[in-house]
Amino acid sequence: MIIIGATSGIGESLARQAVAKGYQVGGTGRRIERLELLQQELGDQFYFRRMDVVKKTEATSQLHSLIEEMGGMDIIVLNAGISNYPAASITSMELEIIDVNISGFVQLFGEAFQYFRDRGNGHIVGVSSIAGLFGSSRAAPYSASKAFISTYMQAYRQRCNSANYNITITDVKPGFVESEMTEGKRGMFWVADTDKAVKQMLTDIEKKKSYSYVTRRWRLIAWLIKLTPNWIIDRI
Repeated sequence: MIIIGATSGIGESLARQAVAKGYQVGGTGRRIERLELLQQELGDQFYFRRMDVVKKTEATSQLHSLIEEMGGMDIIVLNAGISNYPAASITSMELEIIDVNISGFVQLFGEAFQYFRDRGNGHIVGVSSIAGLFGSSRAAPYSASKAFISTYMQAYRQRCNSANYNITITDVKPGFVESEMTEGKRGMFWVADTDKAVKQMLTDIEKKKSYSYVTRRWRLIAWLIKLTPNWIIDRI
């Protein structure tokens, strides 16, 4: 299993839990010191590469280098992403979110898809969000980027089904999960412990589910959002 974005939150917890269950795990991230600490903790079952998904050519090279060192890849978890943050301008912040959450995602998804198609099987896991089910005035680029991820993966799931590719595609839709990204944010509810959410996520990955809501009660919220008329959502 290779985890893109393993230096904090969901990705870091997933690395720990996957190694504990016997997986050979590769992790990537921009903060090399955190990856080194993870390797010290997890031992020789954890491999890593420093990766900035915005630097697409370099990121692609690092992914293939990690695959080679590990002797192959059967699951990739595309978890790298950023949310709203203070910036000099709204435009610069929004463009960076789009570059990381969409462009970086598409680049590595494509590399993984080609690898698994050539190999004959594989499993791509993308971490979207409940926030991708509706537009948020407080996080427009973030919610839009997560909606893109879900729709993109749905389209590729259809492609795999029609072409009989033995590639599983799982869309993980977290609600509020404790992490650096959610720290200090207001208006959150049902905030899940990171390890609890990731335990459910890993179970759904192993079951090769198409969709994983973590924690599972967020499936109810997703159902309610889908039933709510847009004119009501537009006034929230």
